[in-house]
Amino acid sequence: MTLHIRSAPREPGGLLDEDRLNAEALRVLRRLVEPGVIMAVAADMDRAVVLRDGVDGAIRLCVLDRPVAEAFALREWISCSKPGRVARYTITAQGRAAYRRLVDGIERDDDDDEDRARGRYCQIESPVAVLARRRDKDGKPFLGADLLIAAERLREDFEVSQTGPQVTQDWGRFLTAGTSNGMVGSGAGRGPAAARERLAAALSELGPGLGEVALRCCCHLEGLETAEQAMGWSARSGKIVLRIALQRLKRHYESQGDAANMIG
Repeated sequence: MTLHIRSAPREPGGLLDEDRLNAEALRVLRRLVEPGVIMAVAADMDRAVVLRDGVDGAIRLCVLDRPVAEAFALREWISCSKPGRVARYTITAQGRAAYRRLVDGIERDDDDDEDRARGRYCQIESPVAVLARRRDKDGKPFLGADLLIAAERLREDFEVSQTGPQVTQDWGRFLTAGTSNGMVGSGAGRGPAAARERLAAALSELGPGLGEVALRCCCHLEGLETAEQAMGWSARSGKIVLRIALQRLKRHYESQGDAANMIG
């Protein structure tokens, strides 16, 4: 089974416009360039899912509407590597080139924001995923699959929150526990506004320190050494604090029930 491609992919609101497609490409292709990541599409589903195969099973990274996946295939940004009831797709050379063009076209008014954005979009693999492969002195993974899933959940909301109309958001103001600044709501839904509410709630729950290291490493994809230096921490302390942050983040998502499920 392969994607049934229409000549003009549509979404529920009508034709898939170029701005929406480019925003989704930045969000999704960036995951597909990571090692071991594929897109899975079932014939009877209206959404596709991006997965990374792990030791403890596949970990869902993000989801996208089927018309977006169809547009990717129509432009030959992805190709079917394993047909079947649930077909698997991988990024192509054309997809990597398109992703690079989109990254090169990122413009920001502020030089510091531009540097951070370029660093985030050019990152091949998240620092959390790299840390999850490390072992402790007993030979166990330093981060369990449940903590990696919590990190990916935070990252997905961050990515989705960037796909709507351009909004200048200072996430740092949500790093004080109990401070919502009027943005923390139910977080229900799949759109950018709902994603911003969920992200604000998670950062408020973590508070200063834990929230900042989670935001830096899970969302902005800063390396641990960079985060340690920026926050004035001693060397090699970042991974311990990040693990504590992810443990609290996991409890936060568990307390939300079904509302904490990844989009889709």
